[in-house]
Amino acid sequence: MRILICEDSVLLREGLVRLLEDAGHEIAAALPDAGELAETVAAASPDLCILDVRLPPTFTDEGIRAALDLRRTHPELAVLVLSQYVEERYASDLIAAQGAALGYLLKDRVADVADFLESVDRIAQGATVLDPEVVAQLLSRRIRDERMTRLTERERQTLALIAEGKSNHAIAAVLFVSEASVEKYVTAIFQKLGLEPDESGNRRVLAALAHIENAGGSPQTGTTR
Repeated sequence: MRILICEDSVLLREGLVRLLEDAGHEIAAALPDAGELAETVAAASPDLCILDVRLPPTFTDEGIRAALDLRRTHPELAVLVLSQYVEERYASDLIAAQGAALGYLLKDRVADVADFLESVDRIAQGATVLDPEVVAQLLSRRIRDERMTRLTERERQTLALIAEGKSNHAIAAVLFVSEASVEKYVTAIFQKLGLEPDESGNRRVLAALAHIENAGGSPQTGTTR
């Protein structure tokens, strides 16, 4: 199998070259960044492209953006992404993208040579191979998302306002409802999120954290009457 490697770490890049060549694979190219990746893929016609998630110059998402571009421009090309940590959002984007076989593994897995080479072979055969840690976090996020889907639109608006630190009185003013109605929404939110009463009275904080974690950022509220 012809493999193209795109990895900024010299040690890991050369290690992958040696490891894969010893396993009988042909290295089409080994690049330190994604600057010439598209041109190299077009010229070398690899069967598999192995990329690091974080590449120069910013070491943020260059690798994942390159992988998504490859999935779009070369849908027949198998892609294996290596990451130092679980990048939950990136994994979701890759899985959702159309394309050929896909792998998403933590770099620690490379140390288990036999398992890593088996993963490479499985991807080459058309399989999707996801690191167990990636699967665990994606499942965890799905559970959080499903918990939020139990809330009505008004309850979601109320929860977003709770996350902003607003009191029931202030929430009632924003939503143009009575305080008694807000109290009912809050009680329903606690029940649907599985937050049991406790002596510390921190359910409001826990509910706010659940909202922020699920939203992935600052809450947005509505003022629907």
